[in-house]
Amino acid sequence: MTHRFPIKEIARQAGVGPATVDRVLHKRANVSPQTRARVMAAIAELEGQERQLAARGRRLFVDIVVEAPRRFSSEVQRASEAVLPGIGMAVFRLRFLFQEVMSEEEVLSTLDRILKRGSHGVCLKARDLPAIRSAVDRLVAAGIPVVTLVTDIPGTNRGAYLGLDNFNAGRIAAYLVAQVCGPQNGVILTTRSQESFFGEDERAAGFADVLAEAAPGLRIVEASGGGGVPRGTAERVADVLSRGGRVLGVYSMGGGNAAILSVLADLGHAPQVYIAHDLDTENRRLLAERRISFVLNHDLRQDMRNVFLAIARHHGLVGPDEVLLTSDVQVFTPMNILE
Repeated sequence: MTHRFPIKEIARQAGVGPATVDRVLHKRANVSPQTRARVMAAIAELEGQERQLAARGRRLFVDIVVEAPRRFSSEVQRASEAVLPGIGMAVFRLRFLFQEVMSEEEVLSTLDRILKRGSHGVCLKARDLPAIRSAVDRLVAAGIPVVTLVTDIPGTNRGAYLGLDNFNAGRIAAYLVAQVCGPQNGVILTTRSQESFFGEDERAAGFADVLAEAAPGLRIVEASGGGGVPRGTAERVADVLSRGGRVLGVYSMGGGNAAILSVLADLGHAPQVYIAHDLDTENRRLLAERRISFVLNHDLRQDMRNVFLAIARHHGLVGPDEVLLTSDVQVFTPMNILE
């Protein structure tokens, strides 16, 4: 099988060896389904970027590594591809690595591969763990800039954090809950995908800070660690709610909302207010159906534009005074949802 892209270029895009690409293109054995899919995705990425290659400018390979449910990582890819045509100082060649749940070892292995292979920059959404912090610093020490997306990894030499103000998002969620539930006594269920995501920790802290003052009769019960994927999230929520308490509201910081709503219905809970994050396909549908009350969103396109500008700034392609803004928190209801 022939292909218009050189095997070495496909291999570099996919992050595998040329021999592996050759086996995939010639449909030979001894290639895992995951590797085969990665090679075919790399070819699709190269095809999608061909239009950019006609532009003038330096070519930058950027690795985008995201631990998140597919519904969110798909939005990251769409936002990236939407903003790149408007960034003219360089040709960005993107290498996506998305996984719904990544163990610490998997993240470290991925970052070590990038370090060995080389990269012009890394956009990272990962947990804030000591070994991952060290891996970030190794990349930066090797001249590979790292920027964090949506959830930060503080205490490292990463170049920038890009995303929304998570602490303020939590404060906004608490204000909305207090407005709906008022002086009642009851339980507010909060969920995080993983306890080691710094951004979700900030949301939880901001939420608890405001709720304690605005509605002291409301008690927070937390169900975390489901990864934001349906089965794991449902199991954690069911376990926590089995201990009793009337659920008046829900603040879902990590997703899996259809699964959460199903568990609540099975257990006879009908929350008066339900707040979620990110206007992805699932949350858009749930909001339109009025099964959730509010969605706190941020402009992911602005975030990804800032990612590429931050990496370009590291390479001297934009001025050091380029402003990279934190995303505003947008509140969506069934009345202002965008089609």
